[in-house]
Amino acid sequence: MSDATQVIAASLLDTWIARDWSDGIQLASLKDLTEIRIQTRNSTYEIIVIDHQTGEILIRGGKFFPERTAGYLAGSSRRGSFLKAGGLHVGLNLEVLANHTTVVTSTMQSIVVNPPHE
Repeated sequence: MSDATQVIAASLLDTWIARDWSDGIQLASLKDLTEIRIQTRNSTYEIIVIDHQTGEILIRGGKFFPERTAGYLAGSSRRGSFLKAGGLHVGLNLEVLANHTTVVTSTMQSIVVNPPHE
């Protein structure tokens, strides 16, 4: 019997710090009213950016948001640990604060950004 503990490399702080974050999107870099479509392993989410500076959004999709719901984009995480605040990154989990709770989705598979109509 072994006392060894298996640790996933993505869960290590050094791995998280060294990650190349250029593969994602920071909400602060988008314009208000930008539409974002996120496909996770289990659901599709539609997000409208209300205030890119505060993270205020409208979100619809999955079992938690059957109707457009006001909330805040917390960012991307590894199931609740090591949050990349305000960021959206394929391979991580979307975290949203809405209805007085934090919702963590399944892993994001794709992110499509549609700029607001001018």
